[in-house]
Amino acid sequence: MSRSIVVVGAGLAGLRAVEQLRGAGWTDHLVVVGTEVHHPYNRPPLTKAALQGGVDPAALAFRRRPSTEDVEWRLGTTVTAADLDARTVTLDDGGTLAFDGLVAASGVSSRRLALDAPLHWRHAIRTAEDAHALHQQLRPGAQVVIVGAGFIGCEVAATAVGLGCTVTVVEPFSVPLERQVGPLVGGEIRRRHEEHGVRFALGRTVVAVEGEDGPSAVLLDEGTRLPADVVVEAVGSVANTGWLEGQGLDLSNGVLCDLDLHPLRSGAPVPHVVAVGDVARFPVPMSGNLHRIEHWTMPTDMAGHAARSLLAGIEGHRPEGPPFFPVPTFWSDQYGVRIQSFGLPALGLDDVRVLDGDLQTESVVGYHRDGVLVGLVLFGMGKQMIAYRQQLVEQAQAAIADLVPGAAS
Repeated sequence: MSRSIVVVGAGLAGLRAVEQLRGAGWTDHLVVVGTEVHHPYNRPPLTKAALQGGVDPAALAFRRRPSTEDVEWRLGTTVTAADLDARTVTLDDGGTLAFDGLVAASGVSSRRLALDAPLHWRHAIRTAEDAHALHQQLRPGAQVVIVGAGFIGCEVAATAVGLGCTVTVVEPFSVPLERQVGPLVGGEIRRRHEEHGVRFALGRTVVAVEGEDGPSAVLLDEGTRLPADVVVEAVGSVANTGWLEGQGLDLSNGVLCDLDLHPLRSGAPVPHVVAVGDVARFPVPMSGNLHRIEHWTMPTDMAGHAARSLLAGIEGHRPEGPPFFPVPTFWSDQYGVRIQSFGLPALGLDDVRVLDGDLQTESVVGYHRDGVLVGLVLFGMGKQMIAYRQQLVEQAQAAIADLVPGAAS
């Protein structure tokens, strides 16, 4: 009798999951269910090149390996519920799919501000359709207000000002990316944006978006009104876990998993289920804490381990090999400079040092906890990247070798 694995989510995480499941030896049925009508496509360009030049989902689509040609894709379909004990998922058309194994790769949705203004007045960027709608409005002279100075907000700001828009970024913290990279690097990111004409309203929040037939102004908490033809919300994300409610899982911030990426129910792993990508919250040995990491590289890093864990769980045993040891990696292209982050800089905000170069041109910035390198941010410095990343990995592995057996393997 043929067996089946159902993958919920047709983004990068879902694609990498089916590739790795085939690579790990699963020859039976694989079906991927995705809400969007598109095959998996590359999302980072949605805030950069595609936002500037126009969005073509087919051009952004990932190449699918020959080993996955027989995978069934149910696109434009949403999983609304799951029964982990009966091993079924329910679809929005009323149908059901039975599974022997389940991959939760359902990703995230854009967090939205609790404002009275209609949602269609306020852009978010998560899908190709989102980026297309915003691209249509980024015209020279347009007054753009971006709420949120994280990486997404900063990338949209750089793209918009490059298209001739007047751009103001509203951020409740004192510098962009303060929680992620701290005031030193955040201040340098602000300087670079201001050098290109972006304005910031820092330490401020939005209380209203005003207008009649569309936005005309954004009202800040201290009373300032910012003229606005276009409003963009870049205020984080919400994990898509509603379909897993009622199954005894911890869904407070994504799907809580163990080191093998199995969801936990009453403290015990559910062996025939794994979570991959933005939706998974799992232990990161570098910090000793639980994290949900929305970095582009993470699904690729996770998928191989998740595939081995799932196939072992279906057979009723633990996977072989060391536990999952990720080194979170992120990059952002702004004004012709690649900004790269490795590890977890937020763990070392009390000890930040410029390790190489000049902060205002190209540099390597190190973040330390108890003298151990736990994170890096590079402005340019591409030739030095591999050596510094290796140094980070070696120090992190040495620091946790006694805490997580096998992690340094």
